[in-house]
Amino acid sequence: MRIVIQRVRHASVTIGGALKSAIGGGMLILVGIEEADTQADIDWLVKKTVNLRIFDDDNGVMNRSILDAGGDILVVSQFTLHASTRKGNRPSYIRAAKPDISVPLYEAFCATLSGELGKPVQTGTFGADMQVELLNDGPVTIIIDSKLRE
Repeated sequence: MRIVIQRVRHASVTIGGALKSAIGGGMLILVGIEEADTQADIDWLVKKTVNLRIFDDDNGVMNRSILDAGGDILVVSQFTLHASTRKGNRPSYIRAAKPDISVPLYEAFCATLSGELGKPVQTGTFGADMQVELLNDGPVTIIIDSKLRE
């Protein structure tokens, strides 16, 4: 499982011209799922995410977690995070899990993250054509892959 975390001032998801979800300050998390992913990947990534110290303390130093900052989280599924560009110019998405695997894992990721955060996370709609807007704060962008944890 691969995630891209962006520290944001605000973020939103619009589908078909209608606002689906929006947050103020916090994290926009893009999630890519592959067939080998399990609940263990989710648990590790969620712990890493909620404890990641990327929010400024009173001295302007990134020393606070999302839990400390009290921020919100918007989670968006994005199979293109597993794109392979090794051959040619058209990306291959062979490593991205099919919906029968990825939908339950995406939902489990959101539920686990919500539990650790102590409040609901906002989401996009899995598989929908979404327009994602954000104001990256910093900019701060972190990429974490659960297969590279050791």
